[in-house]
Amino acid sequence: MVAEIAPWRALAFQKRLDKRSGSCFLERMKHSFKPASQPPSIEASDWLNWSWQLRSALKSKEDFSRHFCLSEDEERGFEGLGKLFQVRTTPYYASLASKEYPQDPIRKILMPSGLELKEGAQSLLDPLGERKNNPAPRIIHRYPDRLLFLVTDLCSVYCRYCTRKHFTGGDQAFIRSGDYDKALSYIKAHPGVREVILSGGDPLTLSDVVLERVLADLRSIDHIEIVRIGTRMPVVCPMRITESLVRMIRRYQPIFLMTHFNHPRELTTEAARALGLLVDHGIPVFNQLVLLNGINNHPAIIQALSRRLLYLRVKPYYMFQCDPSEGTDHLRTSIDESLELQRELWGNLSGLAMPNLSVDIPDGGGKVGLVPNFETSRQQGHRTFTGWDGVEAHYKDPLPQQRMTPFDSEDYQAEWDLLKAAKL
Repeated sequence: MVAEIAPWRALAFQKRLDKRSGSCFLERMKHSFKPASQPPSIEASDWLNWSWQLRSALKSKEDFSRHFCLSEDEERGFEGLGKLFQVRTTPYYASLASKEYPQDPIRKILMPSGLELKEGAQSLLDPLGERKNNPAPRIIHRYPDRLLFLVTDLCSVYCRYCTRKHFTGGDQAFIRSGDYDKALSYIKAHPGVREVILSGGDPLTLSDVVLERVLADLRSIDHIEIVRIGTRMPVVCPMRITESLVRMIRRYQPIFLMTHFNHPRELTTEAARALGLLVDHGIPVFNQLVLLNGINNHPAIIQALSRRLLYLRVKPYYMFQCDPSEGTDHLRTSIDESLELQRELWGNLSGLAMPNLSVDIPDGGGKVGLVPNFETSRQQGHRTFTGWDGVEAHYKDPLPQQRMTPFDSEDYQAEWDLLKAAKL
C-alpha cells in the first residue's frame, strides 16, 4: 500500500547487473511511505478518528506495558515520573515504535528513561528564558516583529526532549477566557508585531471551532500579516489533518504550518496524505527537526528525512540543537558533532533540502545560525575560501567608494523602525 498521491510517486526498485564489474545494485527511483500498523482489534473508523486517538492515548506505565516490553531503564523512567515530565502518546505514534527494542529511535522519543533523573552537563527548567519574555498571559515576546501565543498546554505526545516542560502538560485544553482577552489586547496594542505563532502545547489538539475562533480574532487585527501554526499532529496523529480543517485554515490565509518530523520512519502513508492535503490547499509547510543523540544524529538519516519531506513539498527549515531542558542530557548532541554532520551534508544535499542548523542561546538569548567555516584567510577587501569539495578561490570586494544607498530606502524606513521598536 502506498500513499494516496500521484501514482508516479510510488517507490520503484530496479535490479540491474553491471556487466563491466559483475556487481548488482538497487536503484531507487521514487519514494514511497508505508502505513502504520493498525492493530486488528481496533476498527478502522476508530483508528482513523483523531478524537479517538487523543482519547485513547497511552498515559501510564500500565498503558505502555500493554504495548511494549519495558526495559529496566524504562522501568526506572516510569518510577521517576513524579519528578519528570509526564508521558503521553497516541496509539498511532506508539505503533511506529519497536515493541521489543529499547534503542528504537521512535521509542526513545516517546518513552521515559531513567537517564532523565540525572542532571548531566546542563539542566534548565526554562532553557529559552520564556518566563522573562512573558509580558501578558500566554504571550512570549522575544523578537520585535513576532510573538508566540500559547493557546493550549496540551500535546497528543509528550516528547522526552520537550523544551517547554515548565508549561506543557497541565492539561488545560484551552486558555481561560480572561487570559485570552488579555493576550489579544497585548497583540492589538503592539502594531509593530506582524506575525503570531500559535503554539503550546499543540494548537491542533483544539477543535476546528475553537481554532477558527483564534484565527478569526487574529485576522481582525489589522497589523497581523502572518500566522504560523506550530504542530506535531502530522507526525503523531496525521488523521487530525482533515478536509474540513484545511478548508477552514485556508479561509484565513496567509498561514504557514510548522511541523516537526525527526526521523524518516515518521513519514508514513498517513503522514504523507496529511502533508499532501495541506499543501494542496495552499498551506505552506515547513519542518523543524531536533538533533537527538542515538535517534537522528547521522547524515544518512538527516538526508533521508530531508529528501522525503522535500518530495512531499515540505521545506526542511530548521535543524535545532536539543535545548538543555531538564532530563534531556542523554538526548543532546555536541555542537561540534552537529557542525560535522552539517558539513557532510553541505554540497552533497540540495540547498532546498538543507535545514538551517541553529542553537537557541540558553536563558532567552535567541536563535543563532551555525554554518561550516569555509573561509581560510582574510585581508582587507579580500577573502579566500575552500569549498565543500576542496575547490579554493578568492573573493574580492568592490571599492568602498562605490557603495550607494538605494534612492527609495526612505520609503520603507518608517516601517522598519516600527518593527524594530515593537517590543518597546
